[in-house]
Amino acid sequence: MGRCLARFNARARAQLLLTPQPLYLTVLAKVLAQWIVSEVPLVIVAPVLGLQFGLSQNTLWIMTVSLLLGTPVLSLIGSIGAALTLGLRAANVLVALLVLPLFIPVLIFGTGAIEATVTGTDPQPYLLLLGATLVLALAFAPWATSAALRISVE
Repeated sequence: MGRCLARFNARARAQLLLTPQPLYLTVLAKVLAQWIVSEVPLVIVAPVLGLQFGLSQNTLWIMTVSLLLGTPVLSLIGSIGAALTLGLRAANVLVALLVLPLFIPVLIFGTGAIEATVTGTDPQPYLLLLGATLVLALAFAPWATSAALRISVE
């Protein structure tokens, strides 16, 4: 979403706001498209790479599930950071500073699920936390991105 929004000039952003569809749904569709293009191939390739490292079948399954739950959250959080920094010169550095602290819990929950599987404990709490962050991100991130886009046009 960051690369997608960063290329918008002011006129394109204004046209995006003038579409008859709600901006919330437009942002959600753009984030979904970005997730499908950039993160779904990672989810597909990850089990193959896990086999290369000798991970068990159960660990590969948990890794795939945690990636399917975590990567959309990262895309949604990234869309907020990209929308907040539209039109700024040092946007790349600022996006990293804004979204990196928000990425850390998702990364901890994902790696915790995989580590729990490797050590033989139950990964369910970590997966439930990832699912909860996904639900919260789906509910609030498009709204926050829409608000940031509206502010950037003003």
